[in-house]
Amino acid sequence: MAATAEQPRTQVRAEARYVRTAPRKAQLVAEQIRGRSVPEARTILAFMTRDAARDVERVLSSAVANAEANHNLDGDELYVSAATVGAGPTLKRWRARARGRVARIKKRTCHITIALALPEGGVIPAPRPAPAPAPEPAAEDEEQQQQEEPKPKRAPRKKVEPKAETATEEKPKTTTRKRTTKPKADAEATAETKPKPKRTTTRKKESDS
Repeated sequence: MAATAEQPRTQVRAEARYVRTAPRKAQLVAEQIRGRSVPEARTILAFMTRDAARDVERVLSSAVANAEANHNLDGDELYVSAATVGAGPTLKRWRARARGRVARIKKRTCHITIALALPEGGVIPAPRPAPAPAPEPAAEDEEQQQQEEPKPKRAPRKKVEPKAETATEEKPKTTTRKRTTKPKADAEATAETKPKPKRTTTRKKESDS
């Protein structure tokens, strides 16, 4: 079989999938920038009040970055050749209503695709080749380098000079607490000075019968 020749690249594209926006809302925004230059499209999206404009603006910035980084192009010289919005899967939720009924909630998603091209159908250069990874050093080379490198010598340890012992060593002082005891004479004197409580006797009166 004959090898088919590769067709020259004329577009640079970017795509955002599963965007949490209804396809109809995003399609109204995409129609406003289709066929316009990149600076003009950015200005239109910046002043639009629709929430979907923020999602479309992110996809446009991604397409411009792909053209500048991969194909060495100037983003301001490109224009929006295609801006399409496709429907994605729908998330189904529910909400409680009166009389035990249920109302269905459909949270729709979409896929946004934007393609950029050069004016007058210019050919986009081929993408830059990826840089070759640096070769890893072999394990044998590492072992040889470790053997060749001399090991650092340790510094000599300092000798500690013994301290001169004193002839008379001071003994630690032991402090003993003295108990304070009162003498017996003082205890007896205090006992005598205290008056003894008087006894109260009640005699019953005898009644003559």
